[in-house]
Amino acid sequence: MTGIVVRHRPDVAAGQASALSALGVATVHEAQGRTGLLHPHIRPIQQNVAVAGAAVTVLAQPGDNWMLHVAVEQCREGDILVVACTTENLDGMFGDLLATSLMARGVRGLVIDAGVRDTAELRRMGFPVWSRAVNARGTVKATLGSVNVPVVIAGQVIRPGDAVVADDDGVVVVPHEDIDTTIDAGQKREANETSKRERLAAGELGLDIYDMRPKLEAMGLRYIDHLSEEKNS
Repeated sequence: MTGIVVRHRPDVAAGQASALSALGVATVHEAQGRTGLLHPHIRPIQQNVAVAGAAVTVLAQPGDNWMLHVAVEQCREGDILVVACTTENLDGMFGDLLATSLMARGVRGLVIDAGVRDTAELRRMGFPVWSRAVNARGTVKATLGSVNVPVVIAGQVIRPGDAVVADDDGVVVVPHEDIDTTIDAGQKREANETSKRERLAAGELGLDIYDMRPKLEAMGLRYIDHLSEEKNS
């Protein structure tokens, strides 16, 4: 599907985005049944940054960033630009000039299954990026793609308006219709983990908290005082 720009797509409310970014990628991934996680070749160019927002999707041609410029017009405050390519590509499709344009529209970050450049400047600007590669090789503006169509990026389907969550651990997508249930499940999971963290900090063992001992025994785990006991058995 090329040569199409879809103007209308769902939004992610500010409160939803804030809740998802506070939960973080790992918890969101677990909360929605261990689904939605992008392949770990999509890595942050910065550290200690967490964002969430509605996906504005781009399907671009390899080595061609024309449609990224087209997509800027479709971005709104709080969005995250998500760029997939029609085939594998590592060219530096994004840099500080496009970031400047996106920041002027309130975009929170970029997720791209290709390369980026000007990374030191992007960090200085405070524009967060998750990319497949860092590559100084530039691109052309010659071939049409599409904006705000479903794309496949790093093993996941992302539709316009789906929630994208990104932090130091990677990127996860939440289908738009599942946002509220995922937040609810994530917050319950986080409360449970807080309780377990307190018990672990007090010295209680995970073996007992998770009731692992009976299963370990059933699997044949044995405790001996000296290795010689095993050699002589």
